[in-house]
Amino acid sequence: MQSNLVSKRILFICLVILSVSDSFGQGLTAKEIIKKADEKGRGVTNFSQMTMTIVRPGWSRSVSLKSWSKGTDYSLIYITAPAKEKGQVFLKRKADMWNWIPSIERIIKVPPSMMMQSWMGSDFTNDDLVKESSIVVDYTQKLLGKETDRGQECYKIELIPLPDAAVTWGKVITWITVKGFNQWKVEYFDEDMEIISVMTASNIKRMGDREIPTHLEMIPMNKKGQKTILETKKTEFNKPILDDFFSQQNMKRIK
Repeated sequence: MQSNLVSKRILFICLVILSVSDSFGQGLTAKEIIKKADEKGRGVTNFSQMTMTIVRPGWSRSVSLKSWSKGTDYSLIYITAPAKEKGQVFLKRKADMWNWIPSIERIIKVPPSMMMQSWMGSDFTNDDLVKESSIVVDYTQKLLGKETDRGQECYKIELIPLPDAAVTWGKVITWITVKGFNQWKVEYFDEDMEIISVMTASNIKRMGDREIPTHLEMIPMNKKGQKTILETKKTEFNKPILDDFFSQQNMKRIK
């Protein structure tokens, strides 16, 4: 009888342990979940065609662009519309970033202090677009549990920047979908732990060999009626791109 009771208690404890393990990532650590989402969104290489719509009280404008990236070191963005900005190019090679402005035929170096500044007048930063900082490398990750957001069950993860990381966020909280490991929502906090902006993802579609969100909205919390929408029209992953493609010479030639 006593043996039976002990066996039942052991079984109960095992079930509790399994339940907790399942509710906190099915054995995955917060860093592993973040890495899966990051690698899925980047691929080894990535080519995308996108439209960015900047919404302000009383007006809006759209910018069309092509984007190429390779890992975390290389990124190139070419503006295709409107006519006023067409031909502008942004290049990132490792820790350096440049901007080619065809109207004045000059390449301008973007200093590190400008990485958190607005990109093209939008609510996205230079860092957001060229992905200079890495949510895998520059932050510690803590799994807070699971939470459902807009119909998607998600891992909720807190990111705290490392002391020597070149980032200005005091904290980031991100929601990664359990199904598909897509980044579904992100909250950005300043150094005083006040929320600054929220990014939401939606409209999951098959792009190339994977399903990813194709509609992103960046909404600043203290600017009523303001947001930026980034829509992906086409994406190709893992097609070979030479390192030399990401060069200052190519900034002037790319179409």
